[in-house]
Amino acid sequence: MTDPYINNPKSPKYHINKWILNHKVDIFGKTVVDLPAGNGITSKILRDCGAKVLAFDLFPEYFREENVVCQRADIMDSIPINDNEADLVICQEGIEHFCDQLKAFHEFNRVLKKEGKLVITTPSYSNLSAKFNYLLAESETKKHMPLNEIDDIWMEDKTVSDKIYYGHIFLIGLQKLRLLAKMSGFGIVENRYVRLSKGSLLLLPCLYPLIFVSSWYRYYRNLNKNKNIPKTYKKKIYREQLNMNISIRNLINHHSFIVFVKESNISDLSFKEVIQKVDFDDLT
Repeated sequence: MTDPYINNPKSPKYHINKWILNHKVDIFGKTVVDLPAGNGITSKILRDCGAKVLAFDLFPEYFREENVVCQRADIMDSIPINDNEADLVICQEGIEHFCDQLKAFHEFNRVLKKEGKLVITTPSYSNLSAKFNYLLAESETKKHMPLNEIDDIWMEDKTVSDKIYYGHIFLIGLQKLRLLAKMSGFGIVENRYVRLSKGSLLLLPCLYPLIFVSSWYRYYRNLNKNKNIPKTYKKKIYREQLNMNISIRNLINHHSFIVFVKESNISDLSFKEVIQKVDFDDLT
């Protein structure tokens, strides 16, 4: 099969394809989950790189790759594979459609092996243009109406499924993505630049000084709150958020492309224990 978007630098498919080809040595022979699989072009690229591809979609009727089987799956129920089975999960243009994104991250954690990778692409809700359009009309772009039941129910076909494919109802920014990942046992390996948002670039000279000052103010103010939490721990977390917030690259990036690594299982997570350990380490 062919897909013209693979050769279009404006499309996330182009950048996913580029990333896969750059990592084809690591992908060869590995088990990779492609969800949502869409028309199957990413599954084809993965298969051509020697991966064992497990493709899933809410509506597999639109899957076109003949050499890969696409199964019907709703991540809000579960992905029909065993725990710790996958080496890599690619969630391309999917997270913004999931009504329970924390549950989705938990499911990604379940199916991935320790040190397995999770790749997420999604329209950026952290660039300046997106923030400005939300301020003006709570809309995704200057061309869109605010979210509504006409434009944001993208697929409903009760002849094949009782599921609804939602539009960009659940758009998500970098800070929330980071937090949901942390709450699900993931760390960020890479936050990739995709392409320029021209509207964001136009807004940058006016808005960046405010963002810069405001971000540093919040950082220092919150360092001095919650005296029971060690300052070294707060610095680590808040500085990561600060850098994400004042990054010009993030503010003008049209699309989010983040690579996560599974650091621990959900059952092993304990944020209070981490804080107590930091506190003990400081004392010793």
